[in-house]
Amino acid sequence: MAEADRRPLVAGPDGGAFGAVLGRAIWAVRAYCFIAAMWVRSTMAYRTSFAIMLAANFATTALDFAAIMIMFGQVDALGGFTLPEVAFLYGTSAVAFGLSDLLLGSAERVGRRVRDGTMDVLLTRPVPVLSQLAADRFALRRLGRIVQGSLVLGWAVSRLELEWTAGRVALLASMVLCGTVIFGCVFVVGGAFQFWAQDASEVQNAFTYGGTTLLQYPPTVFGRELVRGVTFVVPLAFVNWLPALRVLGRDDPLGLPDGLDLAAPAVALLCCAVAGAAWRAGLRSYRSTGS
Repeated sequence: MAEADRRPLVAGPDGGAFGAVLGRAIWAVRAYCFIAAMWVRSTMAYRTSFAIMLAANFATTALDFAAIMIMFGQVDALGGFTLPEVAFLYGTSAVAFGLSDLLLGSAERVGRRVRDGTMDVLLTRPVPVLSQLAADRFALRRLGRIVQGSLVLGWAVSRLELEWTAGRVALLASMVLCGTVIFGCVFVVGGAFQFWAQDASEVQNAFTYGGTTLLQYPPTVFGRELVRGVTFVVPLAFVNWLPALRVLGRDDPLGLPDGLDLAAPAVALLCCAVAGAAWRAGLRSYRSTGS
């Protein structure tokens, strides 16, 4: 690898510690983009196969919303929420999770790489391990979930009887962005956990795939203890539940302080710090296969 490509890893004489961190972050993003682009080119070499897989991903995820539609064929409201309101929850959760799954979903393969020894290969390259792992086998077919969720979200926005002020629009954009970051951090923490428990991918899936399914339904249909758990333990409620209550003008079932439903950006930053610390701890604990 050329020396110019390595340069972001080293701080300049005037950059200091901040310059070093910024340089490593830029290099990590560049490396991720290089690897992802390679897999995209590989995928597009078989366009018909890609189109079929994309359609299958779209159809499979659409079945989740079809189940909600069937449910509303029998009831007028679910936990006090109308169909457009539930569709709003569904859309925000599906889009945020779909983006994080597209960008970081491959992090769930840590346990497999630890078991078969291919993690050692990643460590020998002058590229951040997380960038390599997250971009590995970049699955463009996952766009199907994002497109399907976006269509449901667009339909919900058009059917909700709300005045879409600049504040509501900004909060909706924040929900998608912060939700993507929070779900991405859950992927990274779950991957880090697999350095110690190599067969824990299903545990991770309970918080990622299970989490997005949970958030597609109103918090009022779940017990208060569960709502507290996804608010204060694994903060998935900040993906859409809490900010959506403000957008929809709904009361908080937990009676939390005013303003907490606007804390998603701060929670996302805190999740990034926790995920970074967990990943570094997991990587330091790795002792190679068979050791």
